[in-house]
Amino acid sequence: MSIAENVASIRSAMAQAAREAGRDPGEVKLCAATKMNDADAVRQAIAAGVDLCGENRVQELTEKLRQNAYQGAPIHFIGHLQTNKVRQVVGKVDLIQSVGSEHLLSAIDREARKQGIRQDILLEVNIGSEESKTGFAAGDILPLIDKIDSFPNICVRGLMAIPPISQNPGDNLKFFLKMRQIYVDIRAKKNDNVSVDCLSMGMSGDFADAIRAGSTMIRVGTAIFGARSY
Repeated sequence: MSIAENVASIRSAMAQAAREAGRDPGEVKLCAATKMNDADAVRQAIAAGVDLCGENRVQELTEKLRQNAYQGAPIHFIGHLQTNKVRQVVGKVDLIQSVGSEHLLSAIDREARKQGIRQDILLEVNIGSEESKTGFAAGDILPLIDKIDSFPNICVRGLMAIPPISQNPGDNLKFFLKMRQIYVDIRAKKNDNVSVDCLSMGMSGDFADAIRAGSTMIRVGTAIFGARSY
């Protein structure tokens, strides 16, 4: 199937999952995870109607920006971001989804201050408490929001999570529901630099469950572009 056909199929599955949960399908955005896909493939995905693109690697982001690959769609950084590469990302993307430590928060805040901007971010939650993954512990999110004013050059737009690899359909629903509750809790917080409207969770294999649990953005790569060749 072509990229356009894949996007149409995903849109149909997204709409079905949303309706099953009594939600408006328009509430959920489709982020094309463009890692290891060239500029032409990215342009095809945008033409097919994805809402935005998400890049995992700074080098790929820089190269595709140079090629104007993302023209016509917002661009998010969704991969692990090292502090020594913050300068190459802040101000270049609409939103950084993968902010999983106070050290990284500080680095983004400093760079945004230098550029005279406020950088939109998501807080990454290690919802499965996996040692192999970065991200804040679920219990650390609300205390962090209480002191987020100490990072005045960032704006927290919501949360992102990558749950454990699931073995069976429905395995990750418990993690998605837990994320939804944290999302509801931080939406109730009142801070000048907290404007929560995004719950980014769900990928190619589990996005329907994520939508049923309340996701407002799914990140899909393989189901759009096909299997990556490593």
